[in-house]
Amino acid sequence: MAQLKVRNLTAGYHRTIPTIRDVSATVSSGEVVAVIGPNGAGKSTFIKAIFGLCTRHGGEVWLDDALISGIAPSKVVAKGLGYVPQVSNVFPSLTVEENLEMGAYLWRREMRERLHEVTEIFPDLRLALKRKAEELSGGQRNMLALARALMTSPEFVLLDEPTAGLSPIYVDKVWEQVTRVAKSGVGVLIVEQNARRALQAADFGLVLVEGSIAMSGPASDILGSPQVVELYLGGEGAGAYAPGSGVPVAE
Repeated sequence: MAQLKVRNLTAGYHRTIPTIRDVSATVSSGEVVAVIGPNGAGKSTFIKAIFGLCTRHGGEVWLDDALISGIAPSKVVAKGLGYVPQVSNVFPSLTVEENLEMGAYLWRREMRERLHEVTEIFPDLRLALKRKAEELSGGQRNMLALARALMTSPEFVLLDEPTAGLSPIYVDKVWEQVTRVAKSGVGVLIVEQNARRALQAADFGLVLVEGSIAMSGPASDILGSPQVVELYLGGEGAGAYAPGSGVPVAE
């Protein structure tokens, strides 16, 4: 079973001041791992650091037996890791099909085969191949961005708040697709502000607070934690963390 292993990752956007400190996580094939926490906790920085999009001060990222921390994002993609940012994640002036083809730039020979496989997972996109991305709804664009990441045949994908700002209908659809992607064997590490929904769909969860892990463990255990419910789930992650509030750190 393939694994994405993050060990003691410390990173940020400033050369001397890190945003996240000593954050570790493991994602296995076909597993969904959700990263939750209050605004400003460093959730998006965490997955950007994994992908090599911000300054790494320490720690390592391994994809199976390959050390991928410190290499260019384009090479990280070639190693089998996909990344879907929250914004600017599609080419608006290109059609759905052209966006998907752009995702397969490393695998031109297998492009038609990958296009067929990906649209099997995303049947709504198969019906919209000739439409321009700018004509799609926000939810459809997010699904297109995820589908494009899958065109590279990744072993793992990193998703940055794919349901942010979406209507409840499209929130449901995006989570359906995330589940289908995981069932296809791809490991998913997802940052989500909707903490309750993320934990309901995930296998494993990380609670990130002030740049460090406050709690980690099976998603069902975190969902059942009174401390997490009080601090994060009542307002879907909007609650503030107070040091000494009793949030346990799982072993």
